Amino acid sequence: MNHNGHHDGRDDQRVVITGMGVITPLGHSVDELWQNLLDGKSAARKIDRFDPSGFAVQICSDIPDSAFNVEQYSDVIDKKEARRLDPFEQYAVVATHQALTQAGLAIDDSNRDDIGVLIGTGLGGLIVIDNGYKTLNEKGPMRVNPFTGALMIPNMAGGQVAITFGARGPNFCVVSACATGSNALGEAYEIIRRGDALAMITGASETVMTPFALASFHRTQAMSTRNDDPQRASRPFDAQRDGFVYGNGAGIMIFERLDFAKQRGAKILAEVIGYGATDDAFHISAPVPDGNGAKRAIRRALQKADIKPEQVDYVNAHGTSTVLNDAAETAAIKDVFGEYAYALPISSSKSMLGHLMGAAGAVEGVITVKTLLEGWMHPTINYEYPDPTCDLDYIPNTPRKKDVKIAMSNSFGFGGHNACVLFEKWEN
Repeated sequence: MNHNGHHDGRDDQRVVITGMGVITPLGHSVDELWQNLLDGKSAARKIDRFDPSGFAVQICSDIPDSAFNVEQYSDVIDKKEARRLDPFEQYAVVATHQALTQAGLAIDDSNRDDIGVLIGTGLGGLIVIDNGYKTLNEKGPMRVNPFTGALMIPNMAGGQVAITFGARGPNFCVVSACATGSNALGEAYEIIRRGDALAMITGASETVMTPFALASFHRTQAMSTRNDDPQRASRPFDAQRDGFVYGNGAGIMIFERLDFAKQRGAKILAEVIGYGATDDAFHISAPVPDGNGAKRAIRRALQKADIKPEQVDYVNAHGTSTVLNDAAETAAIKDVFGEYAYALPISSSKSMLGHLMGAAGAVEGVITVKTLLEGWMHPTINYEYPDPTCDLDYIPNTPRKKDVKIAMSNSFGFGGHNACVLFEKWEN
């Protein structure tokens, strides 16, 4: 039995978290992000990376170039090499450096073959693609940067992280739209459990700030058009929600097999105890209205962790602020948790961070672990008008103190993808 006595597991099958790193619109470190979430700050603002006039959507949760300059990190990655990378690769490398530093994990010849990388992205190198198209149209095919092909592909955040830090274990990319980050964490957990790695650098990274991406996503009618009031646009579970606010970012975690972490004297932050993944098989962008796919993913995660629904103390919701998604997620939670759903605190990081697309689940995984560590649950901001279909406890507007032992993070994506990850507080 483990420390909380609810699931058996040998140390070579248990997976713990030893390091975390983020680059987000609300902060370039885990502590800065966490403080801003507790303070209820919104990252949403007017788009200024390009002229959004003519677009129905003119707001975003961007990381401005002025706030993130990869050349500041020349101790991590060569300046010339860094400049070539798409921002989604830059974010992944810098967030990985933060996570490895916290974990105190030195990757060297004694372990590099057993340390893998699984970093997802929803869209890959959109900025590199955008620049490549411009060059092709303006200057012709022979002027396109020879690195474009390598740097635009979705797996290159993971590839670049492996090259930078020397990790030679399993390495591939998960792409499942807005479920990507949680799928990446869950699959990294399984890679360790099945014995294919001792540690995994895992998470997701995204940059979506191009005119074409904005035009494409706003045409799905899933984005908020509250352009005159960006800070109040993302309002998950609120009756006046009108869509998500999209943005850039990355979240990275270091997962280790428990015996490996113990052997090297690592400070353990939390344990990963369950993961479930399903698909709605219903529609390219709309969720099943009754939340059936989400419900099955949550049930599967609970079964794998061998815990009862009532043992979950907190849910970090997918909570996108779209009419359909928030209603479906609420329905799924009610179905799985029954009467207890009404006593279960739930909050949406997207109310403040916006929707970091493929990176959302990874950053929210970091936030969920921080909740276990700090004994605080961040609020869902902009919650003003109750919605009869969303009638649970969404921790409206003010953070709440609570000793959280087991927490769940949900992610759902276009294509009907659903992923749920369960984390447990580490108690020595």
